[in-house]
Amino acid sequence: MPPTKFSPKLHHEATVIRSAIQSRLLVLTLILLWRTLLSSYDTSASINPDCLSTIPSQKNVLFHSLGLAIESSIVWDSVYFVRIAECGYEYEQTYAFFPLLPLCMSFLSRTVVLCVSVLAPLVPVIGQRAVLGLSGYVINNIGFVFAAVYLYRLSVVILKDQEAAVRASILFCFNPASIFYSSIYSETMFALFSVGGLYHLISGKHVIAVLWFAISGFSRSNGVLNAGYFCFQTMHQAYDAVFLRKRPFLALQAVVGGALRCICIFVPFIAFQAYGYNNLCLGHLPSDMRPWCNARVPLLYNYIQSHYWGVGFLRYFQVKQLPNFLLASPILSLALCSIVHYAKSKPEKFFSLGFLAPPEDKDSAAVLFFLAEYSSRSQENRTRKQVNKDGPALLSEEHKVLAKQGYLSVAVLPCILHLGFMAATAFFVMHVQVATRFLSFSPPLYWFASYIMKCRGTGKRWGYIVWAYSAAYILLGSLLFSNFYPFT
Repeated sequence: MPPTKFSPKLHHEATVIRSAIQSRLLVLTLILLWRTLLSSYDTSASINPDCLSTIPSQKNVLFHSLGLAIESSIVWDSVYFVRIAECGYEYEQTYAFFPLLPLCMSFLSRTVVLCVSVLAPLVPVIGQRAVLGLSGYVINNIGFVFAAVYLYRLSVVILKDQEAAVRASILFCFNPASIFYSSIYSETMFALFSVGGLYHLISGKHVIAVLWFAISGFSRSNGVLNAGYFCFQTMHQAYDAVFLRKRPFLALQAVVGGALRCICIFVPFIAFQAYGYNNLCLGHLPSDMRPWCNARVPLLYNYIQSHYWGVGFLRYFQVKQLPNFLLASPILSLALCSIVHYAKSKPEKFFSLGFLAPPEDKDSAAVLFFLAEYSSRSQENRTRKQVNKDGPALLSEEHKVLAKQGYLSVAVLPCILHLGFMAATAFFVMHVQVATRFLSFSPPLYWFASYIMKCRGTGKRWGYIVWAYSAAYILLGSLLFSNFYPFT
C-alpha cells in the first residue's frame, strides 16, 4: 500500500504509544525487582480492618499468598484510595482524596461491562482488597498510555513540530515521577483529563474541554486551576471585542460564556465539599461538629490539609525539611528555568499576558486560546479545518516562520502561567517534596526540555542532564516508594 499523508502522524503516534508501554513495563519490572530483593521498611500495608458500615468480608480465598503480595504493594496514599474504593469515605481525613480513581477501581472490580465480568471473578481467588489494588494498577497504567498520546497531539498543535512533540512525549513517558503513574495514585487520571481537556480546547471543542477539565477536578483538587485556561481565553476575547471590534455586547457575551464554563469546572470540587459537609456536619449537635463545619465558608479540603498534614503558607520552611527541598529542587529548577527563559526571550508577550503579541502570532494560535467564538466564521472554520484535517498537524504556509518559534510561541503562554502558579504553590504552600509529582503532568516542562535539546552548544549537555535526572528518579522512586520508604 502506498504511503499516505497520514503516515508520518501515525508513525510518530505509534512511537509515543510504544514508549509509553515500554516505560510502564520498565517501572513495573523495577517495582517487582526491588520488592523481591528488599524488605519493606513498613510492613503494615497489608493490615486491613473490616469496613465500619458493612458486614465483614470473606477471608477465605483460593490464593491467599498472591492476594497478600498484591496487598503489600499498596503503600502510602494508595492505602487511602483502596480503602475508599472498598469502604467509602469513613473518616474525615479520607476526604482529602478525590473520588474519581476509587470509583473507577470499584467499578472495574465489582461490575460487568458489555456482558463480560472484568475483575470481579478474581475476588474469590485473591480477595476483594487485592482485586481493588489490581484494578488501580490496570487503570493507571493503561490511562498513562492515553495521557502520553494526548500530550503528543497537544504538543504538535502548539509546537508545530512533530519531532519536538515526539521528544517531549517520550520525556513524559520516562518522567521523574513515573512511579506514581504506575501506582495507585491520582496522577495518571489527572494528567489524562487535564492534558486531554487542553487538547480539546485548542481543537475548538469547548464543550468536551469543559467536561474533561471538570472530570480532572474529580481526580485532584488542583483540577479547578484548569479553569484558568478559559479565563485567559475570555480576557482576550473581551479585549478583542471592546478595543479592536468596538462591540461591547460581544465582550459581555464572552465574559458570560467564560464564567459559565469556569463554574462547570468548579462544580466537581464544590459538589465534593458539599458531600463531605452533608456526611460530617448535618445531623450533628453543634457541640459535636468539627471546627470547619461552623466556618463562614466550610471548606473541608482546606481544613484537612492544614489539620492533618500541616499544609499552609511557609509552614514547611523549617531546617529539618531541607532534605525535602533538595529532593524537589530538580523539578522546581526545571520549572523555573522554563518560565524565566520564556520571559527573557519574549518579554513583551509574557509581561503583557499576550495582549501585545503581534496579530499574526495570535492568528497562528487562533484555535489555541485567542479564538473568539463570535469572530469571522470563515476564519474560524478555516483554522479549525487546518487543525482537524489530520489531527495535530502543521498550520498553513504563512505561519511557518512563527511555527519555528515552537516553545517560544505565544500559544505556550497560558501553560507557562499555569506552571508558574503551580510551582509557586508547591514551593511556598505544600509539602515541597510532592512537587515532583505535582508538576510532572505540566506540558511546558517537556516542551522546554525538548527545546533545549535542539539548541546548539550546551543544549545537548543539558539534554543529558535531564535524562540522567529522570533515570535517577525512576530508579530511586521504584526502590524507595515500592518498599514503603519516603519519596516525594
